[in-house]
Amino acid sequence: MLSTALNVEDVRKLARRRLPRGIFDYIDRGAEDEVGLGRLRRGFDELVFHPRVLVDVSRRDLSTRLFDRVQPLPLVIAPTAAAGLVWHQGEIELARAAAKAGIPFTIATGSMTEMERIATEARGELWFQLYMWHTRELSYALIDRAWANGIETLVLTVDTVANPIREYNTRNGYEVPIRASLRGGLDMLMHPRWVVGVLLRYLLDEGIPTYRHYPESFRSSITRRATWEQVRLTDAMGWDDLKELRRRWRGRLILKGVLRADDALRAVEAGVDGLVVSSHGARNLDAAVPPVRALPAIVEAVRGRAAVLADSGVRRGADVLKLLALGADAVLIGRAPLYGTAAGGEAGASHVLQLLRQEMEAVMGFLGCASLKELDTSFVSHEDDRPDHPLAGH
Repeated sequence: MLSTALNVEDVRKLARRRLPRGIFDYIDRGAEDEVGLGRLRRGFDELVFHPRVLVDVSRRDLSTRLFDRVQPLPLVIAPTAAAGLVWHQGEIELARAAAKAGIPFTIATGSMTEMERIATEARGELWFQLYMWHTRELSYALIDRAWANGIETLVLTVDTVANPIREYNTRNGYEVPIRASLRGGLDMLMHPRWVVGVLLRYLLDEGIPTYRHYPESFRSSITRRATWEQVRLTDAMGWDDLKELRRRWRGRLILKGVLRADDALRAVEAGVDGLVVSSHGARNLDAAVPPVRALPAIVEAVRGRAAVLADSGVRRGADVLKLLALGADAVLIGRAPLYGTAAGGEAGASHVLQLLRQEMEAVMGFLGCASLKELDTSFVSHEDDRPDHPLAGH
């Protein structure tokens, strides 16, 4: 079936057929009225390219240097906590696909597979995403655990300080804890491949999945409500907390969820090594500005003092190249490889990465660019720009 999927949307449809509705909606949909999802797409679609001609593009190079490492694609797998529910040991499958592609895989705090096992079985470059808990010392112990497993890049997500408003999760019964319901049970019966291939395998191997990065004494299954205040995501984190984390963490520190130039500047001054311009895939604040709109001002403010990455809404190789042309050093992708994992495990995720590679190679040729280093703002403008716009003549 994967061979018939010619783009990410095709893979998305395969994932939708295979997954129970509650799980698919959880990974696919946005927040509140989901206006933000459309805004993400329009943000990319309203950017147009200004290609050049008569350029030798017979050898196109998609490699990039990110921090101190050259990688073959300008991509990073974003942290997605549901990977372990779309496929059995989905985190490992997705991490293996990333390793084969030569790009980093970001382990989520809410992963259902422990980082130790992912590190052993995936054997690629791993980053770790941190949601700061209410009890800071428990979070500091978690990053020590990451460092002990050879993880040198920490991604602190700072844009989830409240519970997102996603009514469809409540209707579908997909909340934490997952609630048993007649509607949900019937939906699962309509997806026997998922029940046998994912749910029953977990039940036979290890019982009901748990969040493996929570301290053992605070660990609960996905069907039980965790009432411990200590591991609640904090809504009281400030710049001093970031500085303290910078002091404690010996590796690279990336701040994810930045949409303002002044915040980016403060983060650089606090010592971060990188920023992710992100709206959390329009899954948190429905009215947030699309990263593609916020990115240029942040790149200008940072002026090369930290790496600038971007994410949210990427479905095509052209989307990746637009973000790079606007100044991003690399792009995080979340939903797209997650669809692939849901459709076919490691093979599905690899298929998505190959689709994006092929699209980037084609668009690079049409742009007249042999290397990503050549991309800059002269190649893009907004569709509604005036004829006398500075970019219009390029």
